[in-house]
Amino acid sequence: MNKNLRIILSGGGTGGHIYPAIAIADELKQRHPDAEFLFVGADDRMEMQKIPEAGYEIKGLWISGIQRKLSFKNLLFPFKVVSSLMKAKKITKSFKPNVAIGTGGFASGPLLKAAQLAKIPTLIQEQNSFAGLTNKLLAAKTAKICVAYEGMDAYFPKEKIKITGNPVRPDLLEIPSKREAGRNFFNCPQTQKTLLVLGGSLGSQRINEFVETQLGQLESAGLYVIWQTGKLYFERYKKYAAKSNLKVVQYINKMDFALAAADIIISRAGAVAASELAIVGKPTIFIPSPNVAENHQTKNAQAFETKNAAVLLPEKNMNEKFPEILKQLISDEKYTTELSENMKKMARPNATRDIANEVESLIQHQNR
Repeated sequence: MNKNLRIILSGGGTGGHIYPAIAIADELKQRHPDAEFLFVGADDRMEMQKIPEAGYEIKGLWISGIQRKLSFKNLLFPFKVVSSLMKAKKITKSFKPNVAIGTGGFASGPLLKAAQLAKIPTLIQEQNSFAGLTNKLLAAKTAKICVAYEGMDAYFPKEKIKITGNPVRPDLLEIPSKREAGRNFFNCPQTQKTLLVLGGSLGSQRINEFVETQLGQLESAGLYVIWQTGKLYFERYKKYAAKSNLKVVQYINKMDFALAAADIIISRAGAVAASELAIVGKPTIFIPSPNVAENHQTKNAQAFETKNAAVLLPEKNMNEKFPEILKQLISDEKYTTELSENMKKMARPNATRDIANEVESLIQHQNR
């Protein structure tokens, strides 16, 4: 393969787009230490900080999404698209990449479009079970589309699709061996089942409010609870840390330990979180955020629910349905075993490797 390999990537806006892009770059860098990498992101978004922290160079575009409600910012959108496409063309012409990879986010569209116009092979990594508008528009001229769910030929040309799964953190692949260390780390009593509540690094207001209303029931059920509030809400809920069955934390740095310690998990249904939980294979209640584009979290959760691999609990039904769901998860061992086994069947632990293989295949095809 070409020794002077140059790879350009774009993924941003949220960790769900950024970390898969970094994982793919890390895998390719390990295989090709002499390769050059360049990321393209959206100005003022979190990738402009996270990508350099991971050791990669990044250039920013003046781009953002369309606001759902009427906003003056929407008037700027056409200008941002034109500006970003022009800058992406300049970046592409200067860097001369062998391949362009997009994992989602505002900057991914202009970058991949610029690469396609320059006849550079492009690869899309679609994390969700429902394809976003940008990826659907790019699909016609994209060489390869790596997806995490079955049925994506409803959105993309079937011959371009490769089911790889979503890249996940390598430290999650050895969860069973970390159970004792995880339970010690979070001070979980050996005789109690542990519930892990995840609302994302910033936190979920609705999940936190709901957990607060359920503290009495969780205690009566004999559960020990590891509650990640997120940094936006920690000050409000840290007062409950005095309760003997609660570990209230702002952020979980040792997520592998938390997942190893847990017996039951409550989580949002972002694509990467869902993929990681599939590898962990613990009984999971997905409470999708209704405030995301195309309601994609609900569709992700439905993909698990239809395989009897997880429980889907809509926000609007939380108070009504949770007590019965919790009771079944605590007392019905046959049910929880079935959930876990079906969850693991949906796991794709080799996703990063498989996506990197597809990237290499595109480069080799280009060099023929």
